[in-house]
Amino acid sequence: MTVNEIIRKKRDGNTLASDEMKFIINGYVNGAVPDYQVAAFLMAVYFRGMNKEETAEFTKLMLHSGDIVDLSHIRGVKVDKHSTGGVGDKISLPLAPIVAACGVPVPMISGRGLGHTGGTLDKLESIPGFKTNLSIDEYKHVIEEIGLVMIGQTKEIAPADKKMYALRDVTATVECIPLIAGSIMSKKLAEGIDALVLDVKTGRGAFMQSYEQSVELAQALVGIGTSFGKETLAFITDMNQPLGYAIGNWLEMVESVECLRGRNVPDVMELTYVLGGAMVMLGKKAESLAEGIEQCKEVVKNGKAYEKFLQLVKRQGGDISFIQHLEKYPQSKYSEPITASASGFISAIDSLELGFSGIMLGAGRTKVDDVIDPKAGIVLKKKVGDAVERGELLAELFTDKKEILEQTVQRVKNAFTITPTPPKHTPLIISVVDKEGVKPFVMPNSVW
Repeated sequence: MTVNEIIRKKRDGNTLASDEMKFIINGYVNGAVPDYQVAAFLMAVYFRGMNKEETAEFTKLMLHSGDIVDLSHIRGVKVDKHSTGGVGDKISLPLAPIVAACGVPVPMISGRGLGHTGGTLDKLESIPGFKTNLSIDEYKHVIEEIGLVMIGQTKEIAPADKKMYALRDVTATVECIPLIAGSIMSKKLAEGIDALVLDVKTGRGAFMQSYEQSVELAQALVGIGTSFGKETLAFITDMNQPLGYAIGNWLEMVESVECLRGRNVPDVMELTYVLGGAMVMLGKKAESLAEGIEQCKEVVKNGKAYEKFLQLVKRQGGDISFIQHLEKYPQSKYSEPITASASGFISAIDSLELGFSGIMLGAGRTKVDDVIDPKAGIVLKKKVGDAVERGELLAELFTDKKEILEQTVQRVKNAFTITPTPPKHTPLIISVVDKEGVKPFVMPNSVW
């Protein structure tokens, strides 16, 4: 067989056999298949899709392209969380130390920014000195010592996905359920977890913009996790406006640290506590979601979660003085205010537009080798539902790239919709998906 034949077969809508997928994926890892052919393969999959069997085989091949970590020597149920990506989605930053502070080991292998969404690795690497490229042995040592580790993919873990992930970002093949499912689950299954909580985004700023697509992706992810013997739970959450107020790597780090210190950013902390409560429950440290949420709230209140984050930063080489003194960080050369052109209520914020605007400012990549400016980004001053007066501040932009400010200002301004009456409230957490199916999410009464 040849790569050309495999691409043609998928392009024409046919089902690929296991050995055909193995040929292209293994060839890509060992350098025999070039980027341009894999880009064509990805585009064929994007348009033609994969059936359940192909998706499962694709995930298995990605998983077995490298090593599978064994953490069985570490006591406790190892639980991780993964988000399908959103704008302002910094949830992993406060969540991981909160759950670890509750006594659940959290081995987290994260990704970089993809398309218009930010990446946890880029946010962590905004901390001076923080190392995300630990070896597998170091990875094991860190979680053994502090109950928490946050790294990127190593050459040993799902190397096929590591290469393909970067290629998808720059070939407009991100929003594809089989590719997303295979990418997420190959990494998660390789990292040594016993259980997994998933945050599947839906809406304008998500890769899956329709609720139906998000349900399909959540079911695919839960199905793969369950088939590999991992207890897997997915929440479908709204991404029609950015999470929190900060968009951009260091800006999101600041907001996350403030949340760990007790600041209540309502949407960030609601989602953090629910996902955290689920992780604590799956980690067998709580009998119910409500009890898990209460434990998470307590470790924020008593400072244990913040201390756990400081432990993590120090252990992985980061300079904790920048966390302890957030104001110490360098500032962007330029800032620009965005003001309201009318009075009324914020009825919509286009998170997709803000995601792309953040990239223009320097907070993301348009090419694989682009260098991110960790200082760049957007700080919102208003969220959906807020009242606003004409001329009042909606957002502030931060960048070192003066030449793009004018066009970015207009783009961000256009992302806000102001109406005379307040919008209808929509829930942040919409549904929960497990191996039994999909059901509406109901917040435990004892929590809020």
